[in-house]
Amino acid sequence: MKMILNWFQRYWWLEKQIQVYLKDLVMTLVRVYVAWQFFRSGLVKFEDWQSTVSLFVDEYHVPVLSPEIAALIGTAGELILPILLVVGLVSRFSALGLFVLNLVAIMSYPILWTLDCPAALNDHFYWGVLLAVLFVGGAGKWSLDTYFMHRWGVNK
Repeated sequence: MKMILNWFQRYWWLEKQIQVYLKDLVMTLVRVYVAWQFFRSGLVKFEDWQSTVSLFVDEYHVPVLSPEIAALIGTAGELILPILLVVGLVSRFSALGLFVLNLVAIMSYPILWTLDCPAALNDHFYWGVLLAVLFVGGAGKWSLDTYFMHRWGVNK
């Protein structure tokens, strides 16, 4: 029995070390990875604005908004929110905003559901899960959110 208890104590010690030393690294890597996916998409849209508007007119069927407004909001979100996410400023808001963008992309581009290769839909699913983790778990210690919370005494 004592051997089992010792094993659990060592396991819990290791678990604590992983949480202390690796959690923030992993959260930072997740922030950078997801942000890059959306930022890259925003750059492509920004570089060829005429094609972007044409895509929103012909391919993407965003409910409620006109194609021009949807293109503007989507591109702005894909360029601004990832920067905020990488530096960890208003991280939960940024993650939630990108999550909504991701959801709208899935709903407004119905061809994703009919493709023979499900990789595109799977990518959106993975990004959504990672963004949900960031929304719930926060950006981690290596973020401006944490810096400002400590500086302004929010955690006291």
